[in-house]
Order: sequence, then C-alpha cells, then structure tokens
Amino acid sequence: QKMSQEAIQENKMGTMPVNRLLITMSIPMIISMLVQAFYNVVDSIFVAQISENALTAVSMAFPIQNLMIAVATGTGVGVNALLSKSLGEKNQDMADKTANNSVFLAVMSYLAFLIFGFVGTETFFRLQTDIPEIIQYGKDYLFIVAVLSFGIFGQIAFDRMLQATGRTFYTMFTQGIGAVINIILDPILIFGMFGLPRLEVVGAALATVIGQIIAMIVSIVFNVLKNEDIHLNVKEIIHPNVNVIGHIYSVGIPSIIMASISSVMTFCMNKILIAFTPTATAVFGVYFKLQSFVFMPVFGMNNGLVPIIAYNYGARKRERIVKAMKLGLFYAFCMLLIGFALFQMIPETLLSFFNASEEMLAIGVPALKTISFSYFLAPISIITITVLQALGHGIYSMFISVGRQLVVLIPVAFIIATFIGELSLIWWAFPLAELMSVSLGFIFIRKVFKSLNF
Repeated sequence: QKMSQEAIQENKMGTMPVNRLLITMSIPMIISMLVQAFYNVVDSIFVAQISENALTAVSMAFPIQNLMIAVATGTGVGVNALLSKSLGEKNQDMADKTANNSVFLAVMSYLAFLIFGFVGTETFFRLQTDIPEIIQYGKDYLFIVAVLSFGIFGQIAFDRMLQATGRTFYTMFTQGIGAVINIILDPILIFGMFGLPRLEVVGAALATVIGQIIAMIVSIVFNVLKNEDIHLNVKEIIHPNVNVIGHIYSVGIPSIIMASISSVMTFCMNKILIAFTPTATAVFGVYFKLQSFVFMPVFGMNNGLVPIIAYNYGARKRERIVKAMKLGLFYAFCMLLIGFALFQMIPETLLSFFNASEEMLAIGVPALKTISFSYFLAPISIITITVLQALGHGIYSMFISVGRQLVVLIPVAFIIATFIGELSLIWWAFPLAELMSVSLGFIFIRKVFKSLNF
C-alpha cells in the first residue's frame, strides 16, 4: 500500500490533468510570492518614513540583493530541471546527488557574498553617487544583507527541492513565514519600538535577514521530515560531484547570468536616473517594489510550471508540455492585465504609500503608466524563458534577457537621457525592450520544439 501511494505521488506530474496539476502546484507558491511581494513593499514603505535619501539608498542596494537572488534562483532552476527530469526518468541516484550538490553550491554562493559584504559595500555605493548620507545609509544596509545572506541561499536551495518533487504546498509556509516575520520586525527594529534602539536602515536589513534565516530552517525541516523523494547526506554534501554540478550549471549558469543582467540593468538605470535627480532613482526603486505584486504571482506559477514541463520532458510526453505552456501563458496574461489596470488607474495612490513628495509624484505617475504598457508583451517573454529553461535550453533564455536589458533597454535609455534629455521619455525603453524579447523568444521556442524527437 505504501509503495502504491509513493508511485501515485511520484507520477502525478505525468498523470494528473495538466490544468489541475498546474493550479495545485502553483497556488501555494503564488500565495507565498504575494506575501513576499507584500513584505518587499512594506519594507520600503517603512524606510520611506525615515527619509527620501534612505529610500534611495535601499533602492540603490537592490542590484546586489537581486544578484544574490539571481545566483540562488538561477542555481535552483538548474537543480529543479535536473531533479525533476531524474525523477521522471526514475533515476533515484541522480536525484539524490542533485539535491546534495545543491546544498554545497548554496554554501559556496554564500561565502562569495560574505566576502563582498566586508570589502565591497562602500565602493559599490561610491560608484553610484557622491551624496554622503545616501552612501552611509547604503553601506549600513547592504553590509548586513550580504554578511548574513546564508538565510536566503539556504532557503531557496531547500525550497527548490520541495518544488521539484511536487511538494509546493510546503514552500507556501517557508516563504510565507519569512515574509510575516520580516513585516512584524520592520517597524519594531526600524523605529525602535518596545524599548529597543531606533536602528533605521540597519533595522530594515536585520528584519529581512532574520526572516530569511527562519524560513531556511523551516524549509530544511520540511525536506528532512516530508520529502521522501530525495535523501540528504552530509557526507555527499561536503564531497561535491563535479559531473552533477556540471549538469546543474549547464542550465543554471545561463539562468544566473540571465537574472544577474537585471542587476546590471538596475545599476545602469540608477546611474542614468540620478543624473537627473535622486528622486528619479527613488521612483525607479519604488516601481520595482510595486511591480513585484504583479510579477511575483507569475513567477510563483512559473515555479510550478518548470517541474511539470521538465518531468514530462523526461517522460517524453509532448502533449502535456504544450498544454502546460499554453495554460501558463493564459494565466500570466490575466495576472499582468490586472497590474496594467492598477498602474493606469491609481498611480498616485500607489506612490502615496511611499510618502511621495510632489516631485516624486510628478516623476512617478508617468513612469508607472508608461512602463505598464510592456505588460501586454511580458507574459509571452516570461513563459518562453520558463519553457526554454525547463527543456534544458537555458542558454537561449540568457540570450533573450541579454537582448532585452543590455542590447535594447539600457542603450535606449542612455540615448534618450544623453541626446534628448527628457526624463519622462526614458520609461518608453521598457515596452521597446519587451517587443525585442518577444521576437527573439518566438524564434528560439520554434527551434527547440522542432528538435524534440517525440
């Protein structure tokens, strides 16, 4: 009876109706992603009460925070694809090796950012601005986020194991609990409630990392107690397998580069915008927080989509791959349509949550309205990239991201800033970049599906 139940659990990604499977796997992650998006916004709302310079500093720290997440989630994409594929092929040995090596890679990634935290934070901010208060706020915030980043790397590594084996329900708790703890601790540590000292941006950073560390611990417990499809072993973790790591990074490195490009783009955009006014950089930071409400649910659905496609790729079930892709596209479009409507109808209300000055409103309202036009094309780009990753063609996903953000977005924004000098026109670089992304994605997805031999 036990073996029968395990077989049902193992094979549900190959047998359950695709729509029901996608919904059941995605809903927990969408909920947890929404909670995560909420705490990202709340974090900035509290920081904005300190000063606009504090908000600008935290916004300028975003490229490094995004880089951490890029390394962790990019590696996770490689782990997810290989682990799900191995389970689809009934290769238990490879599945176990993948899980154990993912923990080793998480530790190595953390050590890299630990070093950066001690030696690179001040230089990073001085490359962007010469305003002393912004540099000091930024240094204080980023040092803690980097030095204590083992929480985010550990949480993402262990969450990906749960996702790859179809146990997405548990990730709702791991990500949700981290976000809730962050939200509770933010005002307490930032403003010094209950007799604690007022820590300002240091408090915001501590609230973030404490939430991440607790979420990591919960995720480890779930994997040890509830995940019967993988077997973690300390001996295997400290003795990495080069072959397995190579397989993980064949998909993971393009994914890391692809996600890291966002950090490069944000850094460059901050440089372009701060030349107009620091408020423009603050607006850009606020936009990124607000758009997380729109994109986080889509990314949550994608986290459910990747193992479904990867498993059915390993099981050679083409129809289920196509069905999952079409459903993912439909749901992504619906989510982003809601985001477009909100950015068009109530931009002033959204910005007012961040203690927006008249200058911030004057810059921010046209920014939100203009950028949101890209949401009509973004679902196609996102789902295309997700499918390419799940099918093991991460390099194509990387080309799409490079083309979108570095070949189109930044050059267009730079040209407008340099030769036209009109801040409100810079935001049109986003829809133009999305158009290029869709075109390139269409070419790659056709090529990949023609090559499938089943």
